[in-house]
Amino acid sequence: MPLQNRVDPFGELFADRARGLFMGNRGGRIHSDDRMLATRRWASRQWICCVLQFNDRQRDVWGRFYTELFFLDEVTALSAGHRPCFECRRKDAEAFADAWAKGHRQSLRPRAGEMDDNLHAERLDRRAKRRHRRKIDGLPDGAFVALEDDAYAVRGGELLRWSASGYDGRTRRPTKLTVDVLTPPSILAVLAGYRPQWHPSAGI
Repeated sequence: MPLQNRVDPFGELFADRARGLFMGNRGGRIHSDDRMLATRRWASRQWICCVLQFNDRQRDVWGRFYTELFFLDEVTALSAGHRPCFECRRKDAEAFADAWAKGHRQSLRPRAGEMDDNLHAERLDRRAKRRHRRKIDGLPDGAFVALEDDAYAVRGGELLRWSASGYDGRTRRPTKLTVDVLTPPSILAVLAGYRPQWHPSAGI
């Protein structure tokens, strides 16, 4: 029986046998001793996206220390409000922070805690996913939008429909349309200069 440890672009946790390209956590442990979730969906504001393997560490998934979560790809993690980990993804995390500084017109690279505070305000509306109304024309590649009940990733002139196992549909990107954007605004600014990693089904 798979654990409820997959994350979709809406930031929801669900069970699926696929694991995706990345793992991460939300600042600590949110599962019970019987490896179930109650109502908590984060332990702190430090929501990170990590590599699947690092320094030959062996993990007991949903064991004593923290609740491992899994993402189809980095684009999905960013939509849910996670950022690259500074321990296992140092190079990517620094590139992300540099793009953050440039996108937000800051003279200095922000600290992780500063980014976490900003993202926490942008990704949640109380306990629900916060959506941001934007014109679709100006959205960068890697942004996620919600159309009806589905999530679509912006990629050039197309929208790629997300599923747990990969992108399973493509449609022409509309113009002059205001949409619900799932990716937090601070990360939209980062995507102007940061290139996240996509699942192979995106055709990248």
